[in-house]
Amino acid sequence: MLKNSTRIKVRYAETDQMGVVHHANYALYLELARIEWLSVLGFSYADMEKDGVILPVVSLLVNYKRPLFFDQNIQVVCQLRETPTSKITFDYEILDEQGVCVATASTVLAFVSQETKRPIPCPSALMQVLKGSLSQ
Repeated sequence: MLKNSTRIKVRYAETDQMGVVHHANYALYLELARIEWLSVLGFSYADMEKDGVILPVVSLLVNYKRPLFFDQNIQVVCQLRETPTSKITFDYEILDEQGVCVATASTVLAFVSQETKRPIPCPSALMQVLKGSLSQ
């Protein structure tokens, strides 16, 4: 399915006392990659929220293979796993400067009405963008 790569430079504040990126920061890297993935498709997460749709994370899985350190340039590859329904699933690879996989991850997010706080189908505007990108 659709894939995008986002480059990130590890900041000092993201590391722990051992000089290693703290595990909680991986969720931030995944979020940055996910929002960039949508942006590259020409879809605005902010506009979706203005239209009353929120997208909470309902599942997050990270498999750590190697540590990351301050000042490293990393690449987060984000890929749509399957056509969205009332949820959307992404798979990720985090690569170091040499292209070595340091972590794999997946997230599941639910499309939720901001008003009712109940699940809803994937917004038609996003489905149209996805269908257009898949047909190219």
